[in-house]
Amino acid sequence: MEYIKLNNGVEMPTLGYGVFLVAPDECERCVTDALSVGYRLIDTAQAYQNEEGVGNAWRKSGIKREDLFLVTKVWISNAGEEKAAHSIDESLSKLQTEYIDLLLIHQAYGDVFGSWRAMERAYRAGKVRAIGVSNFQAGRFFDFAHYVDVKPMVNQLQCNALIQQQGIEPLHAEFGTRMMAWGPLGGQGVDGIVKSEALAAIGAKYGKSAAQVALRWLTQRGIVAIPKSTHKDRMAQNFAIFDFTLTDDDMAQIATLNQHDTGTINFNDPQFVKYLIQNYG
Repeated sequence: MEYIKLNNGVEMPTLGYGVFLVAPDECERCVTDALSVGYRLIDTAQAYQNEEGVGNAWRKSGIKREDLFLVTKVWISNAGEEKAAHSIDESLSKLQTEYIDLLLIHQAYGDVFGSWRAMERAYRAGKVRAIGVSNFQAGRFFDFAHYVDVKPMVNQLQCNALIQQQGIEPLHAEFGTRMMAWGPLGGQGVDGIVKSEALAAIGAKYGKSAAQVALRWLTQRGIVAIPKSTHKDRMAQNFAIFDFTLTDDDMAQIATLNQHDTGTINFNDPQFVKYLIQNYG
């Protein structure tokens, strides 16, 4: 496993297992499989309604807590200082842990500054080792990071070989924020990565698949990738990316595949914001 160092010194694995859209009654089994394959970073969220499955799986695994990196996120309905603080304690209970390794604001709506104050308190109290945001696009990210005391350590964004998020990287660098990629193999309106002839051709040189090349490309950029699968053999394939290194020419060729630099979801679209707030706020 390879690691990146966050702006507070915490080391974070560059590859993890994501449980978005993993059914609550399937989550424990899936996370158990992922841990047995070798994953040590597990990404969940309050909104996924499967934090309990993550907690049950790691507790039964026999793996030491200090060898795990657990990530969860504060949902819109829990925005605000008081509600966010309560939700953090609920997440700790569901995850069966005394601390969360990385806590993110899931969406850039609602009282995010209130949520952040609660997260800063949890961070200083040792309930959380690192804090950050998710789905904060460039303008919103700068506005937020400029005003908060503790700068976001991570921004989780839709990022993959077809959505490369190159434009926001200078802003992340300004605040020492690292990127975490959801949908590293596609999803949410993105198709073609696992069937990409260009990625497959690069992979053929190393005996790797297009998907493995796409994941390796992210980790070599210093971006944390969290692929999801409910099949153990696919989990193992996604995990087997640290025994080869892409060349500079490979990296440059993949950079030409960029299609939607900021993602397929416009998080600034008023109709999208209205939908989230009215249905989940």
